[in-house]
Amino acid sequence: MRPLIAIDWGTSALRGARLGPTGQVLDSRAFARGILSVPAGQFAAVLDELFGDWLQAPDVLCLISGMAGSRQGWQEAPYCPCPAGFAELGQHLLWLEPGRIALVPGLSCMAGGPLDAPDVMRGEEVQIFGALQLAQRDTATLVLPGTHSKWVQVQNGRVTRFSTCMTGEVYALMGQHSILGKTLELNSAFDEAAFLQGIAQSQQTGSVLHHLFGVRTLALFDRMSPTALPSYLSGLLIGEELRSQTPSATFSASNPLILIGSETLTLRYTLALQHLNIPCQSHGAEATWAGLFALATACQNTCL
Repeated sequence: MRPLIAIDWGTSALRGARLGPTGQVLDSRAFARGILSVPAGQFAAVLDELFGDWLQAPDVLCLISGMAGSRQGWQEAPYCPCPAGFAELGQHLLWLEPGRIALVPGLSCMAGGPLDAPDVMRGEEVQIFGALQLAQRDTATLVLPGTHSKWVQVQNGRVTRFSTCMTGEVYALMGQHSILGKTLELNSAFDEAAFLQGIAQSQQTGSVLHHLFGVRTLALFDRMSPTALPSYLSGLLIGEELRSQTPSATFSASNPLILIGSETLTLRYTLALQHLNIPCQSHGAEATWAGLFALATACQNTCL
C-alpha cells in the first residue's frame, strides 16, 4: 500500500491524516481553513503550506474529500451517480496531479418522480464507506446528523439511495431569526428531559409547523424555562426527522441504525432513537480516515 495522505476539506474546516500501511493514523492535523477562507487559485498553495512535508514522502498518494471538489472549491469534481460503491468512486476521481493527488467526487441521487428534486452529498460518501468498514457490514441504513442530515441506504457495499433533511439549519434559523428566538436561551446547557419531551411531542398527530409554535406558547405560559426550550426545539426537529425517515425500516440488535458524526450530535440522536426503541451504533471522525483508506486500497490496482 502506498503512503496515503487523507484530507477532509470542508466549508469551514480542513483536516488531514497521515495513514500507515494498515490504515492506522500516524499523525493528524486540523485547521480553520475551510474552502470559504481560500482565495481563488490558492488551494494548491494552502495544501502545500499545511501538509507539504507529508507530501514529500516517496510514492505518496493524496485523496481529498469534501467541499474542495465543489464549484466553490479547488476544482469541481462531477458527482458520481448512485448506485455507487468503491469501484464507481474510483472511476470518477478527479486527478489534480495524475496518480498523486485526486479529489473524491461525492454522490448524486436522482429522485423517482418528475417533480422530485435530485439529492447530493460531498464528503459524507467516504464517511459512509468508512463506517461500514469499521462495522464490518455491507448493507445498512446510515444517518449523518448535521446542518443537512443525510439518510443513506447501502446494499451489498453500494449506496443505492439517500435523502437530505435540513434539520440543523432549520434549528439555527428558528433559534436566531424567528419569534421563537425571543423566548429561548440558545447558549444554555443541554436539557435531556426537555429534549425527550420534544421527541415525544414530535411523534404526536399534527404538523411540525404547529408543534413549533408550541415552543413560543410554552414560554408564554411559563410551562418551560428559556434554558430548556433550545433542547425542546432540538427534540421537536430531530424527532420530526426520525418520524419521516424510519417508518418503513426494520432495525434490531444485529441490524442497528449506524450514526456518523460529532459526539454531541450522535449523543442526541442516540437518546432520541433509544426513546423510540430503535437500536443504533455510532462512529466519529475515524470513519473519514477509514473510508479514504478503503477507497485508496480498492482502487490502487484499477485507477492508479
